[in-house]
This record gives sequence, C-alpha cells and structure tokens, in this order.
Amino acid sequence: MYETAYCLMSDRCSNGPHSVWPNPGGPGGQLVSEDWVMDNFNRDPWAGGAMIQTAENVAGEAGISREACDAITLRRYAQYQDALADDRAFQKRYMFPVELKISRKKTITIEADEGVTETNAEGLEKLSPVMPDGVHTFVSQTHPADGQSAITVTTREKAAELSEDANVSIQVMSYGYARTKKAHMAMAVAPASQMALDGANIKAGDLSAVKTHNPFASNALYLAKTIGLDVETMNNYGSSLIFGHPQGPTFARLTMEGIEELALKGGGYLLVAGCAAGDTAAAIVLKVG
Repeated sequence: MYETAYCLMSDRCSNGPHSVWPNPGGPGGQLVSEDWVMDNFNRDPWAGGAMIQTAENVAGEAGISREACDAITLRRYAQYQDALADDRAFQKRYMFPVELKISRKKTITIEADEGVTETNAEGLEKLSPVMPDGVHTFVSQTHPADGQSAITVTTREKAAELSEDANVSIQVMSYGYARTKKAHMAMAVAPASQMALDGANIKAGDLSAVKTHNPFASNALYLAKTIGLDVETMNNYGSSLIFGHPQGPTFARLTMEGIEELALKGGGYLLVAGCAAGDTAAAIVLKVG
C-alpha cells in the first residue's frame, strides 16, 4: 500500500443529498432544508454569489461574447463525437462497463455516458441566457451529473508491470494552485496553469494536449486568451461542458483522456487544469513518453 496508491474519486451532483430537519423555534414550526449541491452552486462559500455569476463577471471583464460561448460549446460537442467514433474506440481505452444491482432480481449495466444533450447551432441560438444580459445559457455551462473514476499512482517499475503497454511512461512534472479575486472563479485557471508550466520549465507552446474542467464556456476562452493556447484544439474528445460536472471524477477522467490522447500521438506534455469553489483553481503537468 505504500508503493501502490489507488485514488478513488466519486461525486454525486444529479440528485442530492438533500437535508430536512425541524425548526421548532421557527414561525409555524417550519422545516429547515438544504440542497447540498445546488445551494453551493448558487452561493459560493467565499464570494457569496452564484457560481455562474463568477463566470459572467469574467466574461464581462475579458470581453467574451455570447457568440463565442456558443461557438466553443459546439466545438466541444463535436470533439466529444470523436470519442464516440468506431464504437467508442477512444473511450474504451479507459472506460469499462459497471454492473449495478438495483434489486434482488434486477441488475443493470452502465457502459457509457448518460445525460449528454445533443447540441446544434440552431438550438443554441434559441436559448435565453441564464442571467439577464449574460453570455451563458443552460447548454454553455455544465450540468450536475454523477461520476466515479480511479487512478493508480505507483513506482515506474510497478507501473510497467501493471500496464497493458509498458512502453508508455507517465511522469508528474509539476503542479499549480491559485486563487483570484472574489467572484471571478474562471480567472484562477490561468495563473494555476502558468504556475504548473513554470514548475515544469516549459511554455504553453510546448504542450501537446490540454484538458480543462470548464463548468462554463468562458473558462476555456479566458484561459486560452491569457496564457496563449489554441482554444479550438484544447479538450479534444470533449470536456465537462458536455458530459457533466462531477469535479473529482471529471478531473481524473480528463487526466486519463489526455494520457491516452498523447499515447496515440507518440507522447508529449499534458496540462490538466480546472477551477473550484472559492475562486480557486488547480493544474498539473504530466509528461507522457
């Protein structure tokens, strides 16, 4: 256990948990209730406002338009379709079926993503922004889904023993962490990513793949503009904008997708980055050989 760590990430956003308890001292004995997920989406613990407000603040300050958000949403959906090609050949490199026992007589198998919404330009144009005068619709932001992922972290020798392809090596080069000003969460990914790049002693142009957990379309647009990335070639095979929010599992999944993408390309540097509550963000640089 000291040489081989199994890192399990699980997150349930779609339905709960919901807490309800009595309040005898309240008027009429009213109940007190809390929706753990949606309440936190709607009230950031540090800035106090809704998460989407932080994205709108960044979009306004950076001059990001509704049209740009819609366009990158369509691009991410098209990239996700690449992951489904040839009977999901790319996804099957790291995703496997899971059996769930519903009752004594019923067992179901989950093999692929659920809840992905078909997206097209005509549909996006008809949607109203979530916030008045905002640039994000319900499609150009992620949705509260569920997820589960796991990564094994171990020695080079043990990795070669466990791997289906011992010729592929994965090395952690650097990481970054940053907090930006209040209610500007989407901005934090840029300095976190720059810190990770600096730690690895490389530049944005040296990256062969970039994966971001981007709950709002403006996140990727701001990051690309700030540190000099091509927003069109980031997040090949899709992102959380398409397949859902669950943060820990999504970050692990994006790491796996980036590794597999570079394995197909013959190696290179990978940046994985994403924002979090409290106007924070984290990033990691891996080298795939």
